[in-house]
Amino acid sequence: MMSLSSEPRTTATKEKKSSSELVSVKLIEWEDYEQEVARLWSLSSALKEAREKKEGLEGKLHSLNQVEAESLSRLNVLEEIRERVGARKKMMESLSDRLQGAAEKAKKEEQRLGAEVRSLLVAGTALSVANKQLEESNRLLAGESGFLRHRNLQKMLRLRQQFMISQVSLLYSVKMSPGRSQDQELESLPSTSKSGSYAGSKLVNPGSLTILGLHLTMLPFTKMSFFSNKKEVQRSATALGYVAHAVSLISSYLKVPIRYPVRLGGSHSYIIDPSPSIEPVSSSMGSSSTTSQSNVKPVEFPLFLDGQDTTRAAYAVFLLNKDLEQLLNYIGVKSLGPRHVLANLKELVRTVQSAEFLES
Repeated sequence: MMSLSSEPRTTATKEKKSSSELVSVKLIEWEDYEQEVARLWSLSSALKEAREKKEGLEGKLHSLNQVEAESLSRLNVLEEIRERVGARKKMMESLSDRLQGAAEKAKKEEQRLGAEVRSLLVAGTALSVANKQLEESNRLLAGESGFLRHRNLQKMLRLRQQFMISQVSLLYSVKMSPGRSQDQELESLPSTSKSGSYAGSKLVNPGSLTILGLHLTMLPFTKMSFFSNKKEVQRSATALGYVAHAVSLISSYLKVPIRYPVRLGGSHSYIIDPSPSIEPVSSSMGSSSTTSQSNVKPVEFPLFLDGQDTTRAAYAVFLLNKDLEQLLNYIGVKSLGPRHVLANLKELVRTVQSAEFLES
């Protein structure tokens, strides 16, 4: 019995020694010894079990602390993820708005491109038709047959123009007539070339050229006055009316709009300057001044002696000769000079009726 209880007793002794400072020594009767040992053993077992539970609870508490720390960490991560998700959500909303705007813009662009495609289709169809016409035209013009056809058409046109202008030359024939005068003008010989070089020239009597038998002497015309020979004045005006009509007909047959149009009226014809810089003023007004250069209204100048104003008539003849010069330049011939009205008209008719005109 004693050997069995020696270990508990030792333990109790140790406990008593460890707590000797705190608890006063208690004396136990021998009869109560076993009971006390059993109680202490029970207390020791309970203490051991409490320690084990404590250790278990400490382990669980440690695990719980770890779980709590991990939970807090995960909560922080979740909060960060939530913030990121919120930012992504806002960005997606912005992208959605931009995408919607881009979709509307793309729709409008698609409509515009559709209209352009339709117009391109129409233009392509027109271009295809034009290409076919161009190919047909090239086929007609290609080779000897096409070129010859073009040349034949051009020759037919030139022949027609020659015929019409020959009728004008018959209607208003310019011929040479013998006669002498104090004034002379330079008339080109019929060997004038298209390059403007002259094979020869001679001084002839200005009165030697007539239109329907009427003489036109320019220098005496500018010296005419109210007291001059009325028949000479009338003959000059009639001759200028013939020339003006001939110039008007020839320009229409050659399809050349003359720079200074003519208002026909027989011996009382007028020539129009569309944009005169200076208009001569009638001497009957008793003034030597001119109109303002800013006046751009077309002005008519008489191709006849208008009262005592010979300056306006001389300027009208100058403009008529400029029309003749324009027609001569059109067919490649230079003018014979500003005073050679009938000579220029004769040269114009002669050149048109020449063989060179057909080859031009």
